[in-house]
Amino acid sequence: MSEPRAAGPGGGSAAGVPGAPASAFSKSEMMIVAAARELAGQRVCFVGVGLPNIAVNLARLTVAPTLELVYESGAFGAVPARLPLSIGDPTIVTGATAVVSMFELFSFYLQGGLVDVGFLGAAQIDRFGNINSTVIGDYDHPKTRLPGSGGACEIAINARQVFVIMRQSKRSFVDRIDFRTSPGNLGGAEAAARIRREEGWLGRGPSVVVTDLGIYHFDDSGEMRLDSIHPGATLDQIRDTIGWDPKVAEPLATTHAPTPEELRLIREELDPEGAYTK
Repeated sequence: MSEPRAAGPGGGSAAGVPGAPASAFSKSEMMIVAAARELAGQRVCFVGVGLPNIAVNLARLTVAPTLELVYESGAFGAVPARLPLSIGDPTIVTGATAVVSMFELFSFYLQGGLVDVGFLGAAQIDRFGNINSTVIGDYDHPKTRLPGSGGACEIAINARQVFVIMRQSKRSFVDRIDFRTSPGNLGGAEAAARIRREEGWLGRGPSVVVTDLGIYHFDDSGEMRLDSIHPGATLDQIRDTIGWDPKVAEPLATTHAPTPEELRLIREELDPEGAYTK
């Protein structure tokens, strides 16, 4: 395998662009920055709270200044004054162009095909981008019962693209998820495309998965492929924290480190308490 190349916004080459040394930022900060860069050029993004919210707001302040944020509680085009604590936090409606009922949001915006990107987290994900956020273990007698779908399933099947941000471990990147909360590419791209046509799903399925170790996109078979590895991470770490033998791009890129401005925005404006980034 050839030497990794530098990768910047959208996974493209970013050689020569200044960035912070790996010791100057956390894995979570690298993950947030990498996810934000993937949103370059996007227009409307359906987002929840937590890590996805920080990444999307960072994108709005950097690579996607015209990005419209849509929150499940009914706020469209919001510019939150601070980090929301939940989708019911009043700050979510700050600067919103519209505040509608959840029924209207899902029926007219999401199911109407007006959402470009749905940004999701997950407890488990498999190689085809299927997501579990319902239970760990047997459904009737689970080891852990999780929050469940909320709007994630509707987002996964109706947003034109689905981006996922989550920390990588063998407990989260599994060969077989315990429960399919939100469909990705099901058992492969061909079967998924057929079912999307038959069921009338509007979305094309998952496009990118960003973790604290690297960036994955999906190949023609619908399977996840490691396209970029973050500074300080190694392929051995990748393979030790994933439940299958991952496909690896040739050449494999190295994610460009966060810039000082990206780190300032995260630390001073988006998550000053470090609730999600430390």
